[in-house]
Amino acid sequence: MKKLIFLLLLVPVLGWAQSPFEGTWKLDLSKTELPRKPDVLLVQNGMFECQTCTPPINVKADGQFQKVSGSPYINMIKVTVVDDRYVNSEARKDGKQINSIKRSVSEDGNTLTEEWTYYGNPTGGPVSGTDTMTRRGMAPARGNAVSGAWREAKSDVATADALLFTYTGGGDSLSMTTPTGQSYTAKLDGKDVPYVGDPGTTSVSLKRIADSIEETDKRDGKVISVSKMTVAPDGATMTIVVDDKLHGSSATYVAEKQ
Repeated sequence: MKKLIFLLLLVPVLGWAQSPFEGTWKLDLSKTELPRKPDVLLVQNGMFECQTCTPPINVKADGQFQKVSGSPYINMIKVTVVDDRYVNSEARKDGKQINSIKRSVSEDGNTLTEEWTYYGNPTGGPVSGTDTMTRRGMAPARGNAVSGAWREAKSDVATADALLFTYTGGGDSLSMTTPTGQSYTAKLDGKDVPYVGDPGTTSVSLKRIADSIEETDKRDGKVISVSKMTVAPDGATMTIVVDDKLHGSSATYVAEKQ
């Protein structure tokens, strides 16, 4: 009887000895269910406002760098109005360029294209991509065509390394690394450990829920997102459901094992 009880206690550990999560995975953005909550922008009267940014941004759109506060990623932003359908921006932190975005609106006013580059990763160089967004509701009566509520319809990332992540480990812990410099090692006990390589995420915790892993990301002790990761029975794909607490939205991603 004692031997039987001992073996039963080992079952969860043995089940993770060769974790189905181990290996390198690549996100397939064509299978992504993007957030339904729209982004709200306003460009008028010489000002640029991102109402749904966290924290919100409200600066002069005069082609000069303006100070912003409250973001772990940037502390300066420059917004340049090219014409009534084109608006560019560039952000810095402590003098270092972090991102650039070229926004353009279609002639019918219903599609917003954002061509972006992000320079803030610790390794791997710049990451670039294009987001295509569709207008939700009516455009404001006044202001640049970029103004309004926009829902993301398609996301393309041109830099392949930005879509890759690797899990290693087994038993009661898991390590995550990316080519762009993000990483952590955590036990599946729900306890916070440091998250490395992302100034907006300071800690992470993992716990096992049935055949899934739940990841909770925090910023300075506050939960910013909760993700549930589940590997398909054939081990070929992983579904990641993200509850974005910071922006009040959710998304579902599918990754393929490499």
